[in-house]
Amino acid sequence: MFDACPEMPLTPLQQSDAYRKALALTQTRTSTLEDGTLILRRKLAGVSLAMLPRAQLSPETLPDLIRTARKRQHLGKDILILNPDTPSKWLGKLGAVPIMTPQYIAELSLTENLRAGLNQKWRNRLVFAERQGLRITRQNMTQKPDQWLLQNNQEQQRERGYSGWSDALTLAYAKANTGDAKLFTAFDGKTPVAAMLFLKHGRSATYHISYTTPEGRALSAHNLLMWQAMIWLGSKGVTHLDLGGVSTEHAAGLARFKLGTGAKLRRLGGTWIWWPTLGRCLRPLSFLDQKLMR
Repeated sequence: MFDACPEMPLTPLQQSDAYRKALALTQTRTSTLEDGTLILRRKLAGVSLAMLPRAQLSPETLPDLIRTARKRQHLGKDILILNPDTPSKWLGKLGAVPIMTPQYIAELSLTENLRAGLNQKWRNRLVFAERQGLRITRQNMTQKPDQWLLQNNQEQQRERGYSGWSDALTLAYAKANTGDAKLFTAFDGKTPVAAMLFLKHGRSATYHISYTTPEGRALSAHNLLMWQAMIWLGSKGVTHLDLGGVSTEHAAGLARFKLGTGAKLRRLGGTWIWWPTLGRCLRPLSFLDQKLMR
């Protein structure tokens, strides 16, 4: 379906130290495997769940890591929800069952010639935006819960029927990682018309949330914001920008915007459920669903 992006071994946001610090401020229950893999602890209808988000898993090490964690009561008899960062069909051999097909994400290298990598139409919109006299500001995310981007993003989520991080977690990230939650805002005169928030974590950064008004859309403000963020992040030693999920079926316009930057698509590993207590009893179910994970 898509061309594959060369594997980028940098740590995803959901497994970064910066994310751990934010979770600690929100008093989210977590633990780790011996190799440092982050585990989110949840209870659903009285059932203990251990979630491994965007985990960089290996068939050679995962069984022993889980076995050790269970012995040391880091996991107990929790049901595991695994979200591998790369395709991991081998999980089926352990008895894990796929419950959600893999997502594609867009990843952009910031070490290339960025202008040359832009799609022609994307570049044309950028040139147009650069001529509109927009004023772009860059600042550290503040701790105000009523700031313009957060308020509009919440309304946008309600209108479009999706959900993401809570505002509390976003603000906790900014507080726990001073200077690493960067807010770019476009103004037409004194009026904000678009904004984007990027989260830095090590040599990587993640495109977190954004919003644009109808006027901002008409002025291609998002192209200008993204471009200036790409340039600034690269100048600060960030080599890899995660633009998040891409769906040509449900959000074709957003997919074109992300890929127009020159980003490459990469396939994640889907979502698997695994209860080690059952051993490999569920392997037959896994094989029935293998087509989901291709």
